[in-house]
Amino acid sequence: MRVFSVTQTFPKWCPLPRGGYSITKRTQICFPRQLLIFRAKSETCFDTYQLCCGKAAEYQVDELQNFRMVPSAVLTSEKEEAKAFLTLFLKNQGLSSSVAARTINKSDHFIDHLVSRLHSVHKTWYLVGRELTTLEIRDALTPYLESLLEEHGSILVDVVENFPNPPRKGRKVTQVALANPTLDTKKIKAMARVSEVGPSGQLPPHILYLIEVGMDVGQIKAITRKFPAFAYYSLEGKIKPIVEFLLDLGIPQSGIPTILHKRPQLCGISLSENIIPTMSYLEKLGLDKKQWAKVIHRFPALLTYSRQKVKGSVDYMYELGLSAESIGKILTRCPHIISYSVDEKLRPTAEYFRAMGVDVAVLLHRSPQTFGLSIDANLKPVTEFFLERGFTIEEIGAMISRYGALYTFSLTENLILKWNFFLTMDYPKSELIKFPQYFGYSLEERIKPRYAQVRESGVKLVLNQVLSISGSEFEKLMKRKIKKLTDSKQVAVDIEYPDDAGSDMERQLKL
Repeated sequence: MRVFSVTQTFPKWCPLPRGGYSITKRTQICFPRQLLIFRAKSETCFDTYQLCCGKAAEYQVDELQNFRMVPSAVLTSEKEEAKAFLTLFLKNQGLSSSVAARTINKSDHFIDHLVSRLHSVHKTWYLVGRELTTLEIRDALTPYLESLLEEHGSILVDVVENFPNPPRKGRKVTQVALANPTLDTKKIKAMARVSEVGPSGQLPPHILYLIEVGMDVGQIKAITRKFPAFAYYSLEGKIKPIVEFLLDLGIPQSGIPTILHKRPQLCGISLSENIIPTMSYLEKLGLDKKQWAKVIHRFPALLTYSRQKVKGSVDYMYELGLSAESIGKILTRCPHIISYSVDEKLRPTAEYFRAMGVDVAVLLHRSPQTFGLSIDANLKPVTEFFLERGFTIEEIGAMISRYGALYTFSLTENLILKWNFFLTMDYPKSELIKFPQYFGYSLEERIKPRYAQVRESGVKLVLNQVLSISGSEFEKLMKRKIKKLTDSKQVAVDIEYPDDAGSDMERQLKL
């Protein structure tokens, strides 16, 4: 029987300093050609889990240490967000709602792991009491879940349910019913080409070059599995020019693997005929050329869209009344806006908010990510939430105009919790209309402790003053207010009992 070698990439879960995990080593497994496809998914999955056996105890300790830094209410909210997104991800891979729900119920450790990754990626935000929005959680978890899917394919469910431990021996493997669960001929040939050794005994030149810029064979195979044409790109004609171009823009070499993983198609697009003209077009609109490195790292797909696609989105923004300068700033901060369909996403969302009396151009400029939300799943439930609590459509429109990110927060685990606490505060509902940013602050780290300090001191502050200023400025303000309150009480005492009145009373007593 003829045998050939195929590198199947499986992750070794290695804890990072703050509780996250990285994928490091890969194992090489040899299979008979006739059994490659069928045995790679069933018989090797048990070997896959052996890689993470020794990390189970470390995982539990690292995750526990990481969670101690986060308030319980925030942690609960993030876990629910992670569960919801993981459910959606599994359903997108072909699982039914019931199977996805059962998987989530068995995956507490993996959910904790996902939340820990959020804390590792956005540690500085937690230090200042900043909570993540639903979109930010989705953006942080999507690449990671996609990488796991590429690594494990149809055994992803077992990875999720048993993390970080291996499955029991003899346990039947649950496979994800992917639309195309087996590698087609093109993908098999492309992946074999990645590890193909030439007459000189070395890997192909373009593979060696990619390894030099920081990728490993496993990562290259993952890209090839997703986009087989990547394995056939020439070094001098396609890969090297785009890598050097990205480096010249200021993207660090460590960022190249991430960009190529997100959008390997970049290497197949002409620099002179497509990428550079598209960049020049966007720069004329006002996109800050000094920010290209950040823009491309956030959303490398921006440079792969056709001019017609980009122009269609830009023209619609002009239609809304935005200036070229404003459009440039929007694209710099949120290049994902180009990926939204004008007719299916941007226009319906604009009409929805316009009916509430919102200046849509201003909203798009302040919070473009809001236009990526589903009207039925995200926008309408939030609107109904405020209507049920006595706000008018006009007042809700004023709130979203003042704070565009309002609709990006979780309804069940963010808005409701903070509304319930607001009811215990000595503020009228009008304070939320004036300062809807209240919903963007951490309940446990910011809102509760500051309000407790205000209430105990007896001073009066508007909601904006309580939450929006820095910690040092808040302490200074509190000292001034307390001193003013103390002085005013002393003045009141002096007025009620003046010194002369006291002397007259003493003389009368003597008489």
